[in-house]
Amino acid sequence: MRILKSSFAVVERRAEHAARFFYSHLFWHHPGLRALFPSSSEDMERQRDRLFAALTHVVAHLESDTLLPYLRDLGRDHRKFLVGPEHYAAVGASLLAALARTSGDAWTPEVEKAWTEAYQVIADAMTAGAAASAEPPWWEAEVVRHLQYGEDIGVLTLRPHVPLPYRPGQYVSVSSARVPTTWRTYSLGNAPRPDTTVDLHVSRIEGGRLSTVLVRDVRPGELLRLGAPGGDLVLRRGDRPVTLIAAGTGWAPVRAMLEDLVAHPPDQDVRLFVVARDAAHLYDRPLIDGYAATCRWLSVTYITPAPGRHRNQATERLATALGHRGLWREQDVHLSGPAPFVEETAALLEELGARPDRLFRDAVPASGSARTRPLGFGEWFLERPDPHWHNPAARAPRDTG
Repeated sequence: MRILKSSFAVVERRAEHAARFFYSHLFWHHPGLRALFPSSSEDMERQRDRLFAALTHVVAHLESDTLLPYLRDLGRDHRKFLVGPEHYAAVGASLLAALARTSGDAWTPEVEKAWTEAYQVIADAMTAGAAASAEPPWWEAEVVRHLQYGEDIGVLTLRPHVPLPYRPGQYVSVSSARVPTTWRTYSLGNAPRPDTTVDLHVSRIEGGRLSTVLVRDVRPGELLRLGAPGGDLVLRRGDRPVTLIAAGTGWAPVRAMLEDLVAHPPDQDVRLFVVARDAAHLYDRPLIDGYAATCRWLSVTYITPAPGRHRNQATERLATALGHRGLWREQDVHLSGPAPFVEETAALLEELGARPDRLFRDAVPASGSARTRPLGFGEWFLERPDPHWHNPAARAPRDTG
């Protein structure tokens, strides 16, 4: 473990070069594998980012009991990319070649032996996870309704051919035949329904091929593929009051949890804060107002910039609103939105007295390039957030009850 960590610290300084060399080596020696990967240069750049994010996660958790379950889940999830057992040897050879090339003189026989053994553990765990799974590689789902709010927000109602097992607050990875081999994660915006349909909330990202297709082009009758549900942002029902905070299309998982609360009313009060860059992005306000009018246990606060003011004023207003509310230590807080927003809001809530073990959010690393400085608190209003890298380690329960 010591050798792996010190070796990876060398590689990490040239992460982009390592990832590029890996894929060049893989496609040169195994050209047939190129068809399994995205065709556009932009999507391949994201693919390289995901590769390094996964490597970073593995190295950071070498001594954690969660690593092998994570790898087994990763193997199950990779079935949707049509990855088979025969591909792991090719990937391993190219990975070792990339690490050696990037390490230079630091690549010693001792380091090579450590990485060879480590990759075998990774490959064995992922292969075992894929072989043991009783789930399908993906769920086919028909688009039965498509709603568009403005230019950049779409809500797609889908009917999976086989019921999708998930809990309110989780997300799925999505693929469309319009953009082959490309998968992105989007939140499910509803609690489970008797008719098994699900709502997909999508915010179009500038230059994002799949998000643009889903928001502007996909029509009822088309089929999408859905990966296994994942995510830890699920409702904790207990004897404590609940605060829900949503920003942007982070509203979708909060909406799903709120639906579940309406169907099964809680004994404690629920506080809801909905943050948007302007009033036009509060696309579900009629639904929220209806819940507020009929549910005595629910209080709602909308946060937007003042008319004519810059959009990032909304985050300043949120900080003020949270500061005016008390009893944070007694609250279960569920946070959803762009990763920088969530992390900064969690830090603020801890300062206000919230308990860290009662602050729930999805720890999904962003897939943006390491060259890009992380967005600061409020800056996500200025630039659209990058899509998240899918971490399948927190999956829906097998027993859907």
